[in-house]
Amino acid sequence: MMRMEDDVILKVEDLATSFPTRTGLFNAVDGVSFALKRGKTLCVVGESGSGKSVTARSILQIVDKPGRIDGGSILLARPDGSITDLASLDPRGRDIRTVRGKEIAMIFQEPMSSLSPVHRIGTQIGETLRIHFGIRGQAQRERVLELLRQVEIPRPETAIDRYTFEFSGGMRQRVMIAMALACNPQVLIADEPTTALDVTTQAEILSLIKKLQTAHGMAVLFITHDMGVVAEIADDVLVMYRGKVMEQGPVEQIFHAPANAYTRGLIGSVVKLETKAEVRLKRAPIPEDAPPLLDVKNLSLTFPSGLKAVNDVSLFVRPGETLGIVGESGSGKTTMGRCLLRIYDPEVGTMVFRRPDGHSVDIRTADRGDLKDIRREVRMIFQDPVNSLSPRKTVGQIIAEPLKLAGMKGREREDRVAELMQQVGLEPAWRERYPHAFSGGQRQRIGIARAIAVKPRLIVADEATSALDVSLRSQMLDLMMKLQDELGLSYIFISHDMSVIRYMCDRVAVMYRGRIVEVGDTDQVVHNPTHDYTRALLSAIPHPDPRDRRIHKRFRYDAAAPVALTHPLPETLDLS
Repeated sequence: MMRMEDDVILKVEDLATSFPTRTGLFNAVDGVSFALKRGKTLCVVGESGSGKSVTARSILQIVDKPGRIDGGSILLARPDGSITDLASLDPRGRDIRTVRGKEIAMIFQEPMSSLSPVHRIGTQIGETLRIHFGIRGQAQRERVLELLRQVEIPRPETAIDRYTFEFSGGMRQRVMIAMALACNPQVLIADEPTTALDVTTQAEILSLIKKLQTAHGMAVLFITHDMGVVAEIADDVLVMYRGKVMEQGPVEQIFHAPANAYTRGLIGSVVKLETKAEVRLKRAPIPEDAPPLLDVKNLSLTFPSGLKAVNDVSLFVRPGETLGIVGESGSGKTTMGRCLLRIYDPEVGTMVFRRPDGHSVDIRTADRGDLKDIRREVRMIFQDPVNSLSPRKTVGQIIAEPLKLAGMKGREREDRVAELMQQVGLEPAWRERYPHAFSGGQRQRIGIARAIAVKPRLIVADEATSALDVSLRSQMLDLMMKLQDELGLSYIFISHDMSVIRYMCDRVAVMYRGRIVEVGDTDQVVHNPTHDYTRALLSAIPHPDPRDRRIHKRFRYDAAAPVALTHPLPETLDLS
């Protein structure tokens, strides 16, 4: 007869999940064991491809075909006192369907693809109640409204009848949490629920999950690649690499006495972003009187909907400088970056760019000929390394595209592609491969190689590292700074992550609702911000030390309140 400890709800033993391939079985999960306890949070951490998500999906028997569970057990303590091995159930059977959503609920990484775009959110949340409890009509609506209030969605009475596309990323994630909590599950699996969110929204979602866990006594399995998040929320940690468990134990032991070299590397990569990059420390300061490479004044752009996405923005970038643009999703960062390349046409303002011969051109009013020349000198690295690369072209063709447009031909072009691939740490022999054959970090290197192909002077990097694991993030930032020194580049680095800005940027401009609310040297803005919104961004950064958890003490910015322009950070916020 199967038995489990009193406080254990779910026990996984020697779980093995594999995917058949042409070359044999690929073991995505290889002998993984752990236990989930009531009211406790187990964080599963590791870089992309380590098997975290496949482990979570195996628990609910929703592994994508042709994947299958090959061995091990997944023991669930049921409310009636019995114990069921979920691994032995038919993935399409009625027994496992009664568990999904009712006893074990899951929050998926990307709420936009997990929620229906054609059904109102009230209908989608209510469907779980109808399937498991037969609740319909007004009783169902009342329960959905109660759930929306629990997850703190504003004006639930009107929100219940809205569609997914009408919500921001953070609000969509709250809808997913409401759906997951509809049946008061014993276990909540959260698969990278905050990866695509900015730091302030992430902090709100983490606090919300913790609050609801305390109220409902749930066991939480939280999957992430961010060690800062782990330090803030975990009771226990499971470290995975290539399908295997490298190390597991209490969060304090993992952070302060890690036994495995891989764990030490993960922690080291996030601690590294707590300080200024060594490369920046060794550089000579850029003269303050150096004429700007790009000088933007009073730039404004209003969308047809009436939204003023960029509102009277002024900034400048000196040669060899990295200017960070930071702010939450919807603050206007990406829109402003695209204005700089005239992807969008701002209706007001000037964007004066100094050409190599010394004369200046206003990008906003430049004609087609001048704009074509400017776009060779001002290039962009996009946020999503998957969607920004054509799946129908080889890597060699993708990198060669700007060279082809610049008139480079034949052997010279082939040699330049090989040189660029080596420069960004890719093997030239891989040029015939397609983007799908590369990891996320390698695809971002391809994007960087394409951006520097025609020897630009200014690169606009739009969230260039936000989709990457933290270990890859510091590697990519170091690569960009190395190329900056070698090629004499200037960067405008757009991010929602203040730790990345602190690591890489010389100066930083903080954007909020289309406006720049603060600008200055990075050290000054990080250590002595003058705007309350900047303080809120800084205080929401997860701190990679479980002995010093800060998110629950973070400062919240209220735009309706009077703005305090001279507040220093409180003593409890040591951001050094």
